[in-house]
Amino acid sequence: MKSQARHPIESLLREHAPRVLGAILRRFRDFGASEDAVQEALLAAAMQWPQGGVPEDPRAWLIQVASRRITDQVRAEAARRHREELVVSMVPPELQLVLPVMGDESMGRDDTLALLFMFCHPALTTTSAIALTLRAVGGLTTAEIARAFLVPEATMAQRISRAKQGIHTSGVPFQKPAPEETAQRLGAVLHVLYLIFNEGYAATSGAQVLRTDLSGEAIRLTRMLHTVLPEDGEVAGLLALMLLTDARRAARTGPSGELIPLDAQDRGRWDAAMIAEGVALISATLSKGSLGLYQVQAAIAAVHDEAARAEDTDWPQILALYGVLMGLTDNPMVALNHAIATAMVHGPRTGLTLLDVLDKSGRLGGNHRLDAVRAHLLERAGEPAKAVVHYRKAAERTTSLPERDYLLLQAARLSESAGL
Repeated sequence: MKSQARHPIESLLREHAPRVLGAILRRFRDFGASEDAVQEALLAAAMQWPQGGVPEDPRAWLIQVASRRITDQVRAEAARRHREELVVSMVPPELQLVLPVMGDESMGRDDTLALLFMFCHPALTTTSAIALTLRAVGGLTTAEIARAFLVPEATMAQRISRAKQGIHTSGVPFQKPAPEETAQRLGAVLHVLYLIFNEGYAATSGAQVLRTDLSGEAIRLTRMLHTVLPEDGEVAGLLALMLLTDARRAARTGPSGELIPLDAQDRGRWDAAMIAEGVALISATLSKGSLGLYQVQAAIAAVHDEAARAEDTDWPQILALYGVLMGLTDNPMVALNHAIATAMVHGPRTGLTLLDVLDKSGRLGGNHRLDAVRAHLLERAGEPAKAVVHYRKAAERTTSLPERDYLLLQAARLSESAGL
């Protein structure tokens, strides 16, 4: 019973964490101290709420506790070091007293979008800024971020640690950027939202296929960004991509939460309203002549969504779009999807040849998706024994339980049908 009760509380804390951090940062302007204070507030909530109940205003409760923590910390530091100026610089005078639970109008503000831009700090490389933002604002674990960047977890932990230190030592204020800085940081913010959505729609670890808290928050924030920047083609493209992908969510899992691949989904369960909105968005932005990563991916998603049946999918058009995408980025996952599209148009052998090239590059070394795609193409090429080997290898490498179960099921099905 306790584990069932804790689950909604954990989701609630995940939802409020970035907004609380935004409110605390806006007051105290110290990233390290603010992050520590918010973490202590979240821990206090996780311990107290299951027994005492969730407060009427969870965000206000968390802001109050975090503010007390950081105020107490600053006071103790000032007393120990006899540096009253530290208190003056970090804690505004009106916050020297304990904040009321209600009564601060900023508690109702949603700082998450502004916080995304703040974390894409000029003292950091784009990659480090994105990683740190995913950790602090997106709530992703270091392991999840490492998988998104295709690097070892230890490497990503060091990168995040260096990013925090880089902000601390840079001397550049940790504050809401000016309009010209906002434009410079937009690309990193879009990448953060893209990765948060991906982790929500296709969780890389755990027992669930979907994490709707993450995908829903990514869509919400991207909608807000589109409202602020309605003429930006890549913002519109990213929102369209999210809508066109999330439209398939209801058909993505079966009755027991099992994974259902795209070609086996009941397309009658797809959200027609979301598809219509996404198609309208991408059609409008492409008509303006602009072209970017998210716009091309949204166009690919639209081709999939507009096919009434899997066999009606316009794979030549998808292959052409992946060719455009390959010219815009050298991301190995794009190359993997390009190989799939190539196989669907020119046959599995051609796709397998592209996989060999990608495998030799080492850029997807150890990634289960390479084995999963190879298994699928080997099956289509009439080599069931080799396909089974790669289905099982992919199952061993994935950290997603539903994906592991699906891959093992494919291996078992193929072994039985082929008499292996």
